[in-house]
Amino acid sequence: MSVIGCGYLGASHAVGMAQLGHDVIALDIDKDKIAALSACELPFFEPGLGELLRKSVESGRLRFTTSYDEIAGSDVHFVCVGTPQLAGSFNADLRWVESAFVELAQRVTEPAIIVGRSTVPVGTARRMADVVRGHGSRAEVAWNPEFLREGRAVEDTLQPARLVFGVESPQAEQLLRAVYRPIIEDGSPVVVADYATAELVKVSANAFLATKISFINAIAQICEATGADVLRIAEALGYDNRIGRDFLGPGLGFGGGCLPKDIRALYACAADLRLADVATFIRQIDVINASRRDRALSLGRELLGGSYAEKRVCVLGAAFKPNTDDVRDSPALAVAVAAHQEGARVVVHDPVATESARGVHPEIEYADRIVMAARDADLIMLLTDWTDFADIDPVQLSGVVRCRNMLDGRNVLTPERWRSAGWTYRA
Repeated sequence: MSVIGCGYLGASHAVGMAQLGHDVIALDIDKDKIAALSACELPFFEPGLGELLRKSVESGRLRFTTSYDEIAGSDVHFVCVGTPQLAGSFNADLRWVESAFVELAQRVTEPAIIVGRSTVPVGTARRMADVVRGHGSRAEVAWNPEFLREGRAVEDTLQPARLVFGVESPQAEQLLRAVYRPIIEDGSPVVVADYATAELVKVSANAFLATKISFINAIAQICEATGADVLRIAEALGYDNRIGRDFLGPGLGFGGGCLPKDIRALYACAADLRLADVATFIRQIDVINASRRDRALSLGRELLGGSYAEKRVCVLGAAFKPNTDDVRDSPALAVAVAAHQEGARVVVHDPVATESARGVHPEIEYADRIVMAARDADLIMLLTDWTDFADIDPVQLSGVVRCRNMLDGRNVLTPERWRSAGWTYRA
């Protein structure tokens, strides 16, 4: 089989398929990325994936290329290219999806299936099937949406909560079942659907998760106004098995390369379909999420006596969530940049995402250790919930900072512990 696109999704999928025993050739147009992967070097941080990459390459089951001609004879082609938000629009940018399907359609002459795994707007699979047929290819199109969580890519690839097959023929379904046979035999359920349903499953899942986050943050705003405890509310809600505790973490909100763009793409879809009420509902999820960054800035300003100007601010966290070096649409980095723009000297520490952050925001200072970032700080803002940050000793840190002000943007610290150590604690 082939895997087109060696970013986070493609690299994870290629390694996973090799681990299942398939012969995999993965393609990307980025020569540097291909060289790194061929040398068993991941271009991103993902726990456990690097070791499996090395085993897959050394076993001979996985290799990499930049040439479409080398992959033309595969039985199955997985398209795993990115679909970022289109500049100046809420829609997804499909140029790489379209390019991959055209390149394959021009070369695949024997019966095969081209399987989209990229997250796309509804209707894309049908359009790509028309493209493939229009080039006279004998390949059939299927859609198999991904549900990877950054930081858990190995688990989600080899032990997925479900597999969704958007197919038009029994043959395509049977071939996908053969591809995933060990996973299916281990108990992962399979949902077989049409193209449109398969496309909507992924964005619907992300939209629902985003809704839970924005919902609890809306409740947090009410709690701030009334003196209620949002953490206790989240705890109580979580005991209801109709609701569950996951994604009910009040705080700075969501970011990353998936939830924000998928919410906006779904909004654009509803707007294009003239479903005004639906579009308004989906848009508000994004609006509430964005407002949490403003609220964090406001709380920080209060702790600094009304202004960031000429103050030193330590920001703990740059990645959009722990266990990744991904800083795309990172709430932590957005707040850090905003504080810098208001005149603060901002120093950021993150266990793994420092270089990623420096690449997009070199104007901010970075430190390799927490104590270095916190030295002489007037305010510490904990904005990514890395486990290491929850274990910080407030007494030890007291001797490093200039002012003992802590803004816990993720509600991971114990307020009483910090207040008893003489800190002004807000969350």
